[in-house]
Amino acid sequence: MYYNKVEICGVNTAKLKTLTDSEKKELLKKCKEGDEEARQTLIYGNLRLVLSIIQRFNNRREELDDLFQVGCIGLVKAVDNFNTDLDVKFSTYAVPMIIGEIRRYLRDNNAIRISRSMRDTAYRALQAREEFMRDKQCEPTIDQLAELLGEKKENIVRAMEAIVEPVSLYEPVYSENGDSIYLMDQLSDTNPSDEAWLENIALKEAMKKLSDRERTIIELRFFKNKTQMEIASEIGISQAQVSRLEKGALERMRKQI
Repeated sequence: MYYNKVEICGVNTAKLKTLTDSEKKELLKKCKEGDEEARQTLIYGNLRLVLSIIQRFNNRREELDDLFQVGCIGLVKAVDNFNTDLDVKFSTYAVPMIIGEIRRYLRDNNAIRISRSMRDTAYRALQAREEFMRDKQCEPTIDQLAELLGEKKENIVRAMEAIVEPVSLYEPVYSENGDSIYLMDQLSDTNPSDEAWLENIALKEAMKKLSDRERTIIELRFFKNKTQMEIASEIGISQAQVSRLEKGALERMRKQI
């Protein structure tokens, strides 16, 4: 967690001020009147919001200072574009603006190449989304974006999905007593043709040397395509224990084969 790092970009996060809703409303009104001091107070008073948001991206191996600075850009945009005439909380508007700015930064620094036309479509959709949010103070639907851009809904969805940063199958999603469960552990396979990889390595002899519980887990996991959560519920142990037993059994089988 990022709470362990007190100073970010020269800002002592332990001393960040938190504004009340009434204070935010008053400062926002002054901002619209051109009060630069109120603007700076409002920005500084919402840095804790930026700090909480960048923790969602703590598995991206990005520098915390960089993410914080990018998040602050989104915050500034939210402050400058917020419509005080609408009955919407500032944080409701600011959070997606900050997240959007961070995601744009991560996309631009993504090593995976995407076609120019698809990237252009995605950026146009993002720009239209920001303009819609600035005017309506709410998120647009895919249908609304498609209408604004004159594009098919399928093209918008495909373009937006293409620029999402991929997640590693070995990304830990849960830990219990030192045992980690990874994203790949949550996936099941319903395609029978893919079971061949297990049968092709003379599995029967290796499985005979496993314990009854290990054998049951391997059979349920790879022959019946059940997830670790389903197996845990069926045999009455935790998912972390299933994960540990599965990994240990597979390691011994590999050595025997």
